[in-house]
Amino acid sequence: MILQHYKIVFAGTMGAGKSAAIQAISDINVLSTEALNTDTKAHHKALTTVGIDYGEITLEDDLKVGLYGTPGQERFNFIWSVICKGALGTIILIDHSVHNPIQQLNEYLESFKQMSNNIVIGITHIDAKTENTTAIYRNWAAQQSTTYPLFFIDARVKDDVLLLLEALIANAEIQITH
Repeated sequence: MILQHYKIVFAGTMGAGKSAAIQAISDINVLSTEALNTDTKAHHKALTTVGIDYGEITLEDDLKVGLYGTPGQERFNFIWSVICKGALGTIILIDHSVHNPIQQLNEYLESFKQMSNNIVIGITHIDAKTENTTAIYRNWAAQQSTTYPLFFIDARVKDDVLLLLEALIANAEIQITH
């Protein structure tokens, strides 16, 4: 049995960097359920998560946080609510290099806000050549009735992922005090 005080979920599109983000900050070897990617229309990566990824990070006062990565493919959405049960919050990662990242952001946000009221958004692959500029997220945020912390990150960089984690924890603390 895995014991931790808190649970944080990494969700989002296939190829957005959920597995990489967990690997970047985990204190343990990440348990992974990656398998050969058979959906190359969705993404050209060789492997994809088909169950969950699991890592752990120990924060101040020896507080262990379980890091759970969901599969990004819509066909595995039946497991999302199971993974999110009891979580402190969800970090949604969106791949900026896809054709319509705002559509994917809306779809994932709509799904995961039903399971959590504590969500932080990370936009990845902003270095990729694409027609989209990062201004699309400012425009998107201006149209939202609820504001979500949104950051441009590299999911492979520990400090970038820790920024998302810190924002999620701070957001949870604010919600508890209000």
